[in-house]
Amino acid sequence: MADVADLAATLRAALVAARKSQNKGRTLVLGTILANLKNRELELHRAPADDDVVDVLRKGIKLRREAVEQYTKAGRQDLADNESGQIRVLEEFLPAQAAPEEIRAAVRDAIAAGAGDIGKVMGAVLPRLKGRADGKAVNQIAREELAAG
Repeated sequence: MADVADLAATLRAALVAARKSQNKGRTLVLGTILANLKNRELELHRAPADDDVVDVLRKGIKLRREAVEQYTKAGRQDLADNESGQIRVLEEFLPAQAAPEEIRAAVRDAIAAGAGDIGKVMGAVLPRLKGRADGKAVNQIAREELAAG
């Protein structure tokens, strides 16, 4: 869990360290993420903010999780393990995740404020927990709370 202050610089420093230690797997995943970050910078026409960096990291993790599922279904555990290792490397750079209790409290607040369906609850909760909570987890908790009450 890295501090979010200048996350792009932290990623670059980690890449340099991985190259110096000749850690090929780490070098590959960090290089790929930094390339994705450069593409994002070109799309935005400005230097990426830390929120943009977190978005790129989350997208990279999501893609790798989908790959793990596909490799597991295809019986290629070796490739799934490789992707899982890449996920662990990327998760090192994300800010601390929100606890399920914090997500549940935010969902209850949104429901109490008048959000009566899943779309309105998600619309109210996700901006509050941006970068600290997975959308799937928020969705699951929101559905549970809406069903309960």
